Amino acid sequence: MHLSGSITALVTPFTASGDLDLDAWQRLIDAQLAAGTQALVVAGSTGEAAALTDDEYETLLRAAVAQVAGRVPVLAGTGQSATARTIAQTRRAAACGADAALVVTPPYVRPTQAGLVAHYRAVADDGALPVVLYNVPPRTGCDMLPATVAELATHPAIIGIKEARGDADRMQALLRLRGPGFSILSGDDPTAVRDMLAGADGVVSVASNAAPAAFRLLCDLARAGNAVAAAALNARLGETVAFCGVESNPIPVKALLARRGLGHRDGIRLPLLPLSHAHAAAADGIAAGLEALEQSCRDALAA
Repeated sequence: MHLSGSITALVTPFTASGDLDLDAWQRLIDAQLAAGTQALVVAGSTGEAAALTDDEYETLLRAAVAQVAGRVPVLAGTGQSATARTIAQTRRAAACGADAALVVTPPYVRPTQAGLVAHYRAVADDGALPVVLYNVPPRTGCDMLPATVAELATHPAIIGIKEARGDADRMQALLRLRGPGFSILSGDDPTAVRDMLAGADGVVSVASNAAPAAFRLLCDLARAGNAVAAAALNARLGETVAFCGVESNPIPVKALLARRGLGHRDGIRLPLLPLSHAHAAAADGIAAGLEALEQSCRDALAA
């Protein structure tokens, strides 16, 4: 499996009462597939994985796998703070039909670089699913260095990395590890075009929940080296991408989706709260403009 292009880290829609909104989940996945999204992540950090019960996790993943029906890869977030729990969650994801596991560095426990190597090798050696490394230090308190990634990239079951630091030097160091069996994916929407123009294989995006066609076109342009057109589209997406960072992810993007009929405006679980009133007008304006942007990108993709 070689992951590339526009990959969406799906939100998990909830009803006003806090239950899974499986109707919105199905419509969200349909919208992603129709727009040309090239892989989907279920129950990552954007999907509020920490707020899901085991049963809910399995329900979401099984529903996504059935609906996608092999058209694109389905990745499951399986990273936990302990190695044994990560292996167990990866096995659970495999039993639900996932194609690969997105495994974040163990949150909170702050392992050493040697500990990270041992952790990921243990998960990969278990063999339940191909493993995509995921580095996001602001959320985990742990930074996986390029030298550590280089050690892990030689493992046949470790097939890529989602790097969310947004640092150009870090990306350049990782791009030297890129190959047919190891994908380099941006995990930072604001810098994804820069990274893909430099050679990254794609992006695992938050904002693509709300603008899937635009992100598919953006990835096509950047990966083809069309810097001028990619920069122009990136500028059009700038307000949406910036808005997705005004409060903790996935609060802002869920607010945009709710305004487009996908999930409830209060559909988020504690300790996260719905979008604050201070940002409501901005959300209204951005959401209102997204359909025109999406239609223009769908037209461009179909041409």
